[in-house]
Amino acid sequence: MATAYYDVGPSRRGLDACAPAANSARVPTLHRHDRPLPVAPSLRRGLTPPLSVAPMMDCTDRHYRYLMRQITRRTLLYTEMIPATTIIHGDRARFLDFDPIDHPVAIQLGGDDPAALAECARIAEGWGYDEINLNVGCPSTRVSSGNFGACLMQRPAVVARAVEAMRAAVSIPVTVKHRIGVDDHDRYEDMLTFVHTVAEAGTDRFTVHARKAWLKGLSPKQNRSVPPLRYGDVHRLKRELPHLDIEINGGFVDFDSVDEQLAHVDAVMIGRAAYDNPWLFADADRRYFGLDWAPQSRRAVVEAMIPYVAEQRAQGLRPHHVTRHMMHLYAGMRGARAWRRHLAERGQEPGVGAEVLREALELVPADA
Repeated sequence: MATAYYDVGPSRRGLDACAPAANSARVPTLHRHDRPLPVAPSLRRGLTPPLSVAPMMDCTDRHYRYLMRQITRRTLLYTEMIPATTIIHGDRARFLDFDPIDHPVAIQLGGDDPAALAECARIAEGWGYDEINLNVGCPSTRVSSGNFGACLMQRPAVVARAVEAMRAAVSIPVTVKHRIGVDDHDRYEDMLTFVHTVAEAGTDRFTVHARKAWLKGLSPKQNRSVPPLRYGDVHRLKRELPHLDIEINGGFVDFDSVDEQLAHVDAVMIGRAAYDNPWLFADADRRYFGLDWAPQSRRAVVEAMIPYVAEQRAQGLRPHHVTRHMMHLYAGMRGARAWRRHLAERGQEPGVGAEVLREALELVPADA
């Protein structure tokens, strides 16, 4: 029997999204203790799904998530990171709208102001999201200059206040994604201090990217591969804090490595491999969620995407906005190069519609 990790009912997109938050202006004060107070299991919200796809800028938008839901129904999906100021002052529908098929879906927020983050969390819950995640791992200069992302690992009290404020504003899980360290603050003890402090605020899950972040000297792309992976530090964190839900992220490209990690931690998050080879997740629901379901074939996935592309085209969106996420659906298969070329070139032609996918299907094996 499948485990229901989240309420995957219909989206409440837009309901009461603009009403003022009664508690967004007040940021609760943390009570400090000599030893951290673990979150009691009865107070922790939700259950940690064993598998998720990492939030990735310019990748995990609503069109990518719609594609992934043709491949896996239960893997937890994330939005791209959305700055709190964008939600408060920007076009909310543009950044928050999603299809009900996305559930379970978490929104990742960026920011360091507890009141603003609490307001965004309340808006996101009203929009129908299943989880709020705070970004404490992004190493980009733009993010760091805004005083959020990985630089917040050096300000654990700020993160704790933000988590506490968001938990006071919503009833859904509030989680944190972070690195094992930043710059020279990269000892295991530094991460332990961060987690101890933030755990006091009631964080429902810690997702740990098992690399440190260099805020100066490495680009965001280099920060995904140059700093060495330190899985042992994340395993140790779970051993020493068994009452916390710990998810590991970084460098996983297949489910055998996921299985190895699940012997040490509660969950595994896959990043770039989920984008570069989405078909990897074809067996995810049976393998990790107990569902007797899997997509019939890549072709069946494409056929399911055709009406979606047509619907988006009718709303004025060029097919490339959707098909760019499908480039690697046939990764490693005969015809993959022709598939990618056709989508890249034909998908951007003026006036083209969903036929771009029907044409591309002629370039790959019918039984794939």
